[in-house]
Amino acid sequence: SFAYFTVKDRLPQILTRVIDTLHRHKNEFFEEHGEKGVEAEKRAISFLSKLRNELQTDKPVTPLEDELPDAALWNQYLDYQRNLSNGNGEPSWFQSPWLYVECYMYRRIHAALAQNPPIDNFDVFKEGKAQNFFESQEAVIALCTYFQELLKNIKDLDEKQLQEELFKLLQVSLWGNKCDLSFSAGEDSSQKSSPLQSLENMIPYILVNDTEKLWSLLVNAKKRNTEKSNVRVDIILDNAGFELVSDLVLADFLVSSKLADEVHFHGKSIPWYVSDTTKHDFNWTIKQLQSANHMWMSRCGINWEGNLKKGVWVYHDHMFWTLPHDFSSMAEVAPDLYADLQKSNLLLFKGDLNYRKLTGDRKWEYTVPFHQALNKFHPAPLCSLRTLKSDTQVGLKPGQGEQIQASEPEWMVNGKYGVVQFDAAL
Repeated sequence: SFAYFTVKDRLPQILTRVIDTLHRHKNEFFEEHGEKGVEAEKRAISFLSKLRNELQTDKPVTPLEDELPDAALWNQYLDYQRNLSNGNGEPSWFQSPWLYVECYMYRRIHAALAQNPPIDNFDVFKEGKAQNFFESQEAVIALCTYFQELLKNIKDLDEKQLQEELFKLLQVSLWGNKCDLSFSAGEDSSQKSSPLQSLENMIPYILVNDTEKLWSLLVNAKKRNTEKSNVRVDIILDNAGFELVSDLVLADFLVSSKLADEVHFHGKSIPWYVSDTTKHDFNWTIKQLQSANHMWMSRCGINWEGNLKKGVWVYHDHMFWTLPHDFSSMAEVAPDLYADLQKSNLLLFKGDLNYRKLTGDRKWEYTVPFHQALNKFHPAPLCSLRTLKSDTQVGLKPGQGEQIQASEPEWMVNGKYGVVQFDAAL
């Protein structure tokens, strides 16, 4: 299965790159922290080499031994996996759900650093994320320029034109999800060309396209909206780099067009899945745009900093997003987060990992309704913007999946197809 290929080949590659990254920063650790820094680097590398060996030799998954706030929840989840295996031995790397062991690997990478001060705040993926951002410069410039031109006459757009612009920016945000460094095991995956030029040609590759439903939802929320209540949209972020810029442009459009009054972003509280957005990445990206020597890029950065200061945009991170649980457990495991999401008019879930967690990462029949696969996770109306990079897909028309499969066996994992898939949460 694709899961087997990922655990056998891709995950060890990622660990090797992490070890290499720490090696390369040895001098920097020494300059900043002296011998203590070098000792910490050695301990972290030895921890990660041991982890790589456990993975490659299919050892049992072991409880976390660190004192970090989420350790107890992880260890309870391991007990849950043990119970699932009906006494068929311990959960191990090749005999456990892919989603679980992949999340577990990233949590162990985090522990390797967190347990080794003074390098405990070092993000081993930061360089790759920054590189992806810089290599996507042309696409970022094209998008910021397009958007700033659009803002000049946004007040004069009629409803039809607004709808067209929303659909365009939703698609840019959808295809921005192709740039994923955990998918390419850290190989270059930046967005080189303008994302706006190819949108028309990409429409046939959107297998489920519920953009009309999003439009009606936002327009109706606006109409129902009284002075007292704000229309709130939440974006559950995926990758940093170009994808994050496309999400920020979409968020700015929602506010500038008055389709939404506030946008809440949800990122990861620790480095995750190579290119996922942390608070540092979020702030860093806005600062990079602000200080860019391109007029429209810096205008975007300045406006976005302003949105955060005014509280029109709010950034959150919550430990739950980096737990192994799928989202149907959120109400029980993280009731505070679930209650917060219930305040939203629309939740936009970016990317493949969020889709896997929405649907429990099961091998569903393609035609199973999205609503059913969500397994009672309905805090608010929600939509998944996702390019397919794993073999889980629901909500297709009868025969649709089989038809593509016949001509393209890799369609579920090659990042070529996407969905804009909506659930009304009723």
